[in-house]
Amino acid sequence: MILAERMSHLGTETAFEVLAKANALAAQGRSIINLGIGQPDFPTPENVVEAGRKALADGHHGYTPANGIPQLRGAVAADIHRRYGHEVDPDLIVCVPGGKVTMAFAMLIFGEPGAEILYPDPGFPIYRSMIEFSGAKAVPIKLHESAGFAFSADEVLGQINERTRLIILNSPANPTGGVVPRSEIDALVAGLEKHPDVAIMSDEIYSCMTYEGLDHVTLLDYPSIRDRLIVLDGWSKTYAMTGWRLGWGLWPSKLAPLAAKLAVNTHSCVNAATQYAGIEALEGPQDAVASMVEAFDRRRSFIVQRLNQLPGVSCVTPLGAFYAFPNISGTGLSSGALQNRLLEEAGVAAIAGTSFGILGEGYLRFSYANSLENIEEAMDRIGAWLTDNA
Repeated sequence: MILAERMSHLGTETAFEVLAKANALAAQGRSIINLGIGQPDFPTPENVVEAGRKALADGHHGYTPANGIPQLRGAVAADIHRRYGHEVDPDLIVCVPGGKVTMAFAMLIFGEPGAEILYPDPGFPIYRSMIEFSGAKAVPIKLHESAGFAFSADEVLGQINERTRLIILNSPANPTGGVVPRSEIDALVAGLEKHPDVAIMSDEIYSCMTYEGLDHVTLLDYPSIRDRLIVLDGWSKTYAMTGWRLGWGLWPSKLAPLAAKLAVNTHSCVNAATQYAGIEALEGPQDAVASMVEAFDRRRSFIVQRLNQLPGVSCVTPLGAFYAFPNISGTGLSSGALQNRLLEEAGVAAIAGTSFGILGEGYLRFSYANSLENIEEAMDRIGAWLTDNA
């Protein structure tokens, strides 16, 4: 068989590989604590589950509109207004099976040989993977540990040239937990006014997970870029619905029909019953969300304190999402080596920083979407291993 050359550019998500290896070790009887996978350890709220059950019982078993049922798109628009005060047209919302689909569509719309797309590094690995799959050149935006893993607006603006088609932003961020301050976003948007042909995709999937009194800064707050802004969000993280596969993209008027056309060509539509569950998640009680974020906040404080007590490790305090991204360069081991040895010898799964880009060397990602008891035991194991292997 002769494969398309573009398949050689398609990457993967290492977290799933580490998960498989951790599960295999656990199946052998090993005690494994998984701080690698990035999904809430809470169940989907029962009212949401019941809405999905009811939809199935009510006969919602068939195809739906490619961009999502009107009720769901209306619920998303209402939620955007409730949270941010912005009016949006429900017809510009395209509901898709998970957040990755919106980013993949954006790359396919803008990416081609000769084009450049800027993406955060360290960042979600699918950004670079899909950029390169599209044929475009992936240009990393450096995130600075000294700035809480935020970008420099001046540096980003300095990377734009006549080949730049799209800039990807992610705050709160995976894998760092970093939150970009409004001042940097203000400066970036002001500079982008000189580059009217460059589109922006803002990945805001962790928008409900900020700490220390910070409000989420949505790119919807900037009218000057609304006609070229794609906003990505969804249900997976906020409502512990990773397996339901439901996300949304808010598209500019010129792009929404293209995103809907891609939906027709790839997945036809989102699972019908899941869409009704999504409506209930947005319109029903939000108590479960608040409780989950409060639990993450307690774990965040604990894991950062413990990481900073480990020999050769330092960790800035993440202000969003549910990840810590400690600097492990003081251990003398590469990110990949430490990832593998902690799993195989200490029974703790974490993800090498290099899984998130070339600038991730010297870091590990820990997900604190796990119990305090497990996090404490994991830190004890890592501390003992580092002491024994210093």
